[in-house]
Amino acid sequence: MTNPYASGRAWTPEDEKTAAVLVHALSIPFEFLSPLIGYLAFKDRGPFVKHHTKEALNFSLTLLIAYVVLAISVIGLLVIWAVPVYALVFRIISAVKASQGEFYKYPLTIRFIK
Repeated sequence: MTNPYASGRAWTPEDEKTAAVLVHALSIPFEFLSPLIGYLAFKDRGPFVKHHTKEALNFSLTLLIAYVVLAISVIGLLVIWAVPVYALVFRIISAVKASQGEFYKYPLTIRFIK
């Protein structure tokens, strides 16, 4: 049996949902790596998975900026703990929305990739 994902066939909506959920869920332990690999590998597989991988990557880039800005400020060092909590909550929400087939946009995210 061959791997259907290795072939050039178009993905079904279920395939796209599964990939989108995985990108969001794997972004929890692999913060920036999962969205980057997901976007590069899956962006041409369908509009749903492209949207979700792009959103996950934009969110990761926004979080990276937040970490840097907070780390270089005195007050930021007191509240930097809130960023991973915020990220965890919205990564879970986005994975659930993707599993339900909804196009979800992270709040307070800079859209670097349009």
